[in-house]
Amino acid sequence: MTKAESIVSKYIDNLIIPSEPLSPKWNKENELLDKAPKWNYIDNCMITAVLMMYELTNDEDLLEYSIRFINTYVSEDGNIPTLNYADYNLDNINGAKNLFKLWRITDEERYRLGFERFWTEQLVRQPRLDCGSFWHKSIYPDQIWLDGSYMALPFLIEYGILHKSRGIIDDAIRQLWDMRRILRDPDTGLFHHGYDDTNTMCWADRITGLSQEFWLRSNGWMCAALADSCELLPKNKLLKRELSEILTALAKYCMEDGMLLQLPTRSELENNYPETSGSLLFAYSALKAARLGICGDDMRMAGQRTFDTVTEKYIDDSGDVPVLKNICLVGGLGGENDRDGSAEYYLSEKIVENDAKGIAPYIMAYTEMKKLS
Repeated sequence: MTKAESIVSKYIDNLIIPSEPLSPKWNKENELLDKAPKWNYIDNCMITAVLMMYELTNDEDLLEYSIRFINTYVSEDGNIPTLNYADYNLDNINGAKNLFKLWRITDEERYRLGFERFWTEQLVRQPRLDCGSFWHKSIYPDQIWLDGSYMALPFLIEYGILHKSRGIIDDAIRQLWDMRRILRDPDTGLFHHGYDDTNTMCWADRITGLSQEFWLRSNGWMCAALADSCELLPKNKLLKRELSEILTALAKYCMEDGMLLQLPTRSELENNYPETSGSLLFAYSALKAARLGICGDDMRMAGQRTFDTVTEKYIDDSGDVPVLKNICLVGGLGGENDRDGSAEYYLSEKIVENDAKGIAPYIMAYTEMKKLS
């Protein structure tokens, strides 16, 4: 058994499956910020990874756990009592992708009703900027955040495919391309974290409306959004081009060992650090792009190098539960704390261990590596 296989096996047997759905051991935000359990994107990232492992191994324990977890939050009628659709929070859509997967596997009606509710109760009514892109949340009006690409747009594509709606599919493709048009920096090829259409937020440039920095994990979300969308729409040349472009841009900022910094373009900053969750999202997307034939062997090797370095240098596998280090807990713009999007802000956010935002991309990248082998 390789070290990576050992790590994934231990995570599943000793951290994931023993976790109670209302108090999962991988949700460090709930633990550290004393949040009540509710439907959230972090837990659903982990269930996404677990279902990817199920698809790879056909291990029924993984499916049973995913069902138990999701059924804790989703009622038989598809309602999610801990969720308010009127928050118009794109993060909440992330879990709807798992409802799709479970419905396809089990044919259980609650999952179909669940993802249909996300469409009828939220996405149909989701506020949009004048350009047509979704607001990130109702509390962040007139704003695009790069994270929303992964949270919502692959779901939109899958929903459009299911209902044979070219309009819904084209809406998602256009929003992904709009993110490129608005948020991409032509010099670095990386994407700014956020855009404010009013140019008034504390973090927004008064002329461009863009946030200042290129935050690694947000660029990682964009990579994963494009990789998953390309898998759903394998003939779409526009998405393939955008995925290849951002992966190539990020690869230029990889250090010799394959790791990416919390702020990839700011290597001169003393307290900048190799951040694992964003690096693993890059690895996952690079490996998937190689498997789909979108990128060549160079990108496969880049993804593999990043994954191998995280395995060897950033995971302590000596105990029953591996410990993945260097995970940025949160990153955001504005809000109650007036987060200004500066380098100082991103480098001040708490660094944690064994949060799902790191463990899930590790398992996701592992499944892509196995599919390539």
